[in-house]
Amino acid sequence: MTKTGTPSGRKRGRPANIPAATPQTLAFDYPAATAPAAPTIISSHLAPAKTTAVYDSYWRFAAERQRIFYRRALGSPWPWTDNPVMAVFKFTNAYRASDRVSQYLIRHVIYREDLPATIDEVVFRILLFKLFNKIETWEKLEGALGSILFADYRFDRYDEVLSKAMAEGHRVYSAAYIMPPGSSAFGHKAKHQNHLKLLEMMMAQSLPQKLASARTMQRGFELLRSYPTIGDFLAYQFVTDVNYSEVTNFSEMDFVIPGPGARDGLRKCFADTGGLSDAELIRLMADRQEQECARLGLEFPSLWGRPLQLIDCQNLFCEVDKYARVAHPEATGLTGRTRIKQKFAAQAQPIEFWYPPKWGINDRIAAGAVPNEAFEASRPGAANTQEESV
Repeated sequence: MTKTGTPSGRKRGRPANIPAATPQTLAFDYPAATAPAAPTIISSHLAPAKTTAVYDSYWRFAAERQRIFYRRALGSPWPWTDNPVMAVFKFTNAYRASDRVSQYLIRHVIYREDLPATIDEVVFRILLFKLFNKIETWEKLEGALGSILFADYRFDRYDEVLSKAMAEGHRVYSAAYIMPPGSSAFGHKAKHQNHLKLLEMMMAQSLPQKLASARTMQRGFELLRSYPTIGDFLAYQFVTDVNYSEVTNFSEMDFVIPGPGARDGLRKCFADTGGLSDAELIRLMADRQEQECARLGLEFPSLWGRPLQLIDCQNLFCEVDKYARVAHPEATGLTGRTRIKQKFAAQAQPIEFWYPPKWGINDRIAAGAVPNEAFEASRPGAANTQEESV
């Protein structure tokens, strides 16, 4: 296969010398935003939609966040960026599947050689994991019960493990999103008991087989959305997670549901939506990613050749909403939040990145291929976003 070149004329592949981010003193305590003014329109190139300064930051943020991902993956020392906001605060990866919890789900829950690969067993494991969305909870269950098998499932055994963990002061749910308690639908006092009953209902009604028969991601979403406590946002997240497996093979470019954080980011990026819905604006971003990066002089380092999908562009709006609270305090969203809650703290255990085999990128990872764009620092606006107000 002929290698393509970068705009600077170099062949793609891992560069001989990787420039590290310049070390900085990063002790910042940013003030709360002042009262927001009306958004300033900086571009009408997407007419009739009109964009703000945050729109351009969306693309700069995405490119720099992906460079941070590659620098970390290669073991470069912290800080992995010269951007003071991104160096201090916690942001998810540009690609959803690269995040720690998604990586664990893919490698340690879905693709397990020691566990059955039948449709029922795989979907059972995925939904059990995602109802709590917490690695430590899965490991507590596995440590106490052994292999996680639908064939061996008993409510009382799972309830005992989770109740004991909570009694000992452990959190069994992730803070990433809020799971409704489900007491009105299932009648139990404890939230985890209701969710175990929800999982039982899904399995009893042959949800795994129905998902496997679904022709589109939207149909899979509708199946999940029909269950108690599962709203639009959770159904979209769950169908995306099921689609990491071999049970379904939907295109991630088929369907998108904007979450509440993404809607805030959209309001900050667009002064006028031009009549487009939130979902249509997210699709616009996915469709125009190459043109927009070229317009800004950015070389976006894709995920080993995989471009941003709708789910990734949706997530990036959520992250840019947070980023803009510090970088663009004049921008206002729907919630009025002005601070980023979480500061970055490196995980002690490195991640060996591995993705659904059907994506066809694991061989490139094993070969050590890293795009030069991941380390492009000389082009205007590529590595640094410090020209934005911080």
